Amino acid sequence: MLEGAALWARVYKSFGRLGARGPADGPKLMVIPGFLANDRTTLGLQRALAEAGWRVTGWGLGMNKGATPDKLEQLAAQIEAFGGGDKVILVGWSLGGIFAREVAKLRPELVEKVVTMGSPFSGDPRGNNVWRLYELIAGHPVDDPPIEANLAEKPPVPTLALWSRRDGIVSAACTRGQPHESDRQLEVDSSHMGFAVSGHSYPQIIAALRSF
Repeated sequence: MLEGAALWARVYKSFGRLGARGPADGPKLMVIPGFLANDRTTLGLQRALAEAGWRVTGWGLGMNKGATPDKLEQLAAQIEAFGGGDKVILVGWSLGGIFAREVAKLRPELVEKVVTMGSPFSGDPRGNNVWRLYELIAGHPVDDPPIEANLAEKPPVPTLALWSRRDGIVSAACTRGQPHESDRQLEVDSSHMGFAVSGHSYPQIIAALRSF
């Protein structure tokens, strides 16, 4: 019964309009979805962040099917358009956090700071349960993406890594990283999916953002 109620709550959170929400004068924040997710998947998190005072939008690039040669340029264009001259906070879930880190290296002048949630930027790129599916869908080896990237290199902007020992999908070591790979590493109590869809995780994410 409780599992069914939780499922329907997640379905409900995915309904509603997409696009910018939250106070017009709030700090601008973009949520970047994980692998095979889209802006509707993260809509519950977007709403929670908007209610907490940020001006929030999704990435606007549809389903995240993995790295492509032009993906970072497309993402940078979305960030620049949303920012309108202001720097944007990037909150990336799973693979979305990888994109957030890499676009911050490419266009640091557009980015205020980066927060990753369960993102495998460190260590073995196969230290997760979905790398085979990733290679099947994305069409390239997980350790040889079609973009030039050093995933473990810290972006030249403030960078926070949120990780969970009960992630269940990605190794905690890969999402926490080494101390020099981000400015701060913070453990939260969340499953991998929970970062994006669980009301239990949202207050922890909001508190982390406010403290960083």
